[in-house]
Amino acid sequence: MNAFDVIILTDNKHLKSTENNLIIQNVLDEDNYVKLALERLGLKTLRLSWDDTSFDWSKTKFILFRSTWDYQNCYSEFSNWLNKVSKQTTMLNSENIIRWNVDKHYLLDLQNKGVNICESYFLETSESRNLQELATEFKLSEFILKPCVSGGGRHTYKINKNNIAQHEEIFSELISNEAMIIQPFQYNITEKGEISLVLINGKFTHAVLKKAKRGDFRVQDDFGGSVYNYTPTQAEIEFAKKAIKACSETPIYARVDIFTDNNGNLAIAELELIEPELWFRNNPQAADKLAVEIQQLLQ
Repeated sequence: MNAFDVIILTDNKHLKSTENNLIIQNVLDEDNYVKLALERLGLKTLRLSWDDTSFDWSKTKFILFRSTWDYQNCYSEFSNWLNKVSKQTTMLNSENIIRWNVDKHYLLDLQNKGVNICESYFLETSESRNLQELATEFKLSEFILKPCVSGGGRHTYKINKNNIAQHEEIFSELISNEAMIIQPFQYNITEKGEISLVLINGKFTHAVLKKAKRGDFRVQDDFGGSVYNYTPTQAEIEFAKKAIKACSETPIYARVDIFTDNNGNLAIAELELIEPELWFRNNPQAADKLAVEIQQLLQ
């Protein structure tokens, strides 16, 4: 018999905090919304770092990925852990979804299923062209460079004709070790913002609008971005649902980040299925809906 119904996964940095750090406190609060929602339904829960070596993962029915925000920095270890623990318990979202979603090549799968994505050029480790040659070939005057496996803005650079030479060395170092992606700079993200729609088991619950601080292009609050409650249009909700339907299975939770691209069309910026911030503090009822969906899996 399982000792726990659900283990809520985080990482060591976000397991607990004694420092006065608003971002970490937000994580603690967000995870707590889920924990309390599950416990109100009578489920036994515990919050642990994913790399906790003292816990027997076979003793829980489910593990729920919430704030495992360090996986991209130790992906080999994380991947081995996924392989081992997925044989001992049930992952939410599943190992299959996580492995698919962790690599931005998944955007091509969405595109092949008719979901409009941000214009993207994928560069593999065999790439021999430098940034200037790539910019010339793809007719890019301003673009974003980032790794295919990344998070939190890691090695994300805004490049134009004035600074491209300064980024050649870092690009050469990065591409020798990992696949990269180049995307034309999307001006509407800085001018209008990026919309994040949250879906629980494929059903829309709430949305927020993320805006970068003046002079920056990154919307994450780590870089000074702001978050506002947002009421999406029906077209935006249906677009997000279309992206979820393009997945191989319906994720129990998802955050669909969308924006209006340079051509004036709705496009996917990211499909976040591993450990996205879901802004339960903006809509606590969504945490209750997630708990109900998990409870139904137990029945």
